[in-house]
Amino acid sequence: MAATADHIKALVQAHADGDDRNFYAVALQVAAREARQGHTRSAASLRDVIDASKAKRVRHLESVSAVPPNRELAGLLHLSHPDLGLEHMTLDPQVRDHLRRVLSEQRQRAKLGEFGFSPVHRMLLTGPPGTGKSMSAAAVACELGLPLYSIRLDGLISRFMGETAAKLRLIFDAVGRTRGVYLFDEFDALGAERIAGNDVGEARRILNSFLLFLDELEPHSLVIAATNHEGLLDRALFRRFDLMVGFDRPGQEEALEVLQRRLSLMDATQIQWTEVISEAVGLSHAELVAAAESAAKQAILGGSDVIDPAVLTVALAERRSVAGA
Repeated sequence: MAATADHIKALVQAHADGDDRNFYAVALQVAAREARQGHTRSAASLRDVIDASKAKRVRHLESVSAVPPNRELAGLLHLSHPDLGLEHMTLDPQVRDHLRRVLSEQRQRAKLGEFGFSPVHRMLLTGPPGTGKSMSAAAVACELGLPLYSIRLDGLISRFMGETAAKLRLIFDAVGRTRGVYLFDEFDALGAERIAGNDVGEARRILNSFLLFLDELEPHSLVIAATNHEGLLDRALFRRFDLMVGFDRPGQEEALEVLQRRLSLMDATQIQWTEVISEAVGLSHAELVAAAESAAKQAILGGSDVIDPAVLTVALAERRSVAGA
């Protein structure tokens, strides 16, 4: 079985960067090339090896990254293994560039370490609800082949507030022990401004504990905080993060891409997108997906795969009404 020099260079580079996704993509290109040249047995053999390797990788992740057998910690973290990467997302180009930078630094963290630098490992994602913050954290985990641990704030923030700092310590101990992506969603519940009128001394101590843990964090894992309410956050938090990424509702081109992606398995040839898009602008990614799914389900239940433009327009208008856009 022969691979071109370009394929070999790409495989070596992907291996050096720790980029499993690109490594397997190039390997599949080699298999496809073999098949085109009539070497069907070699192509099938290579595909079998790739599939077996991917399965082994998943089993390895599941075995080494399970939630530690601590009853209290298990109630604080939700473990998942995301399987959708950045290519499955519609993102603002600047946001995509920020996330690619994070991936590049994480994949080459050993190289950075040789010169005394650390990769981005503390991120703050801000923006309106439904704009892709949590999904981006999942995509980063997928791209890096890491587990995603979502922190359950309902379990973390105890009615006995003195327990919350101790639970934070448990979480950050896990961050240092088990490499992964750790997501603090709805972070304003934890990181609200310390001088807020309804604040109490214990709330200040909780936030101070979080700041201390974040300062002491080694670049072994990624900690990602996401909030819909940037203005509620304590100012001291911002300088603790290596990177802040702002999300917003999609513009015309992005909104169109979101709708077309979600309707890709349907027949959307009757839709005049220039007429539909005016109803789409101002909606979040999640609201656009909900409208597209509503139109698709009506078509399917009516015995068709053809999207009715009027039904889609009504679905978008309904989402605008609910969202107040």
